[in-house]
Amino acid sequence: MEQKATDYGIVLVTASSQAEGEAIASALVELKLAACVTLLPVRSIYTWQGQVNSEEEWQLLIKTNLSRFSVLEAKIKELHSYQVPEIIALPIVAGSQSYLNWIGENVRS
Repeated sequence: MEQKATDYGIVLVTASSQAEGEAIASALVELKLAACVTLLPVRSIYTWQGQVNSEEEWQLLIKTNLSRFSVLEAKIKELHSYQVPEIIALPIVAGSQSYLNWIGENVRS
């Protein structure tokens, strides 16, 4: 059965450091839970335990098949240093079919 664009998504995760982001990214790709993870340095301003914080973080853009979300989420929680890590899945509503096929080929379903 042909996959639809909405079968795939981008999962957003922030990490406390480049090293933590790279460790999470490598594990997800090696385990075939993600086809690709892009890492970007970001500054996040957020409220945690009643305090407003401003921190340097690393944003992970995880390209995956959303049917694997629960396993991917569990692995991120296992590897992540945060008590409540950001793990947000956004569906891909349209995309290049060849790129979507590549994601499908590289994520174990």
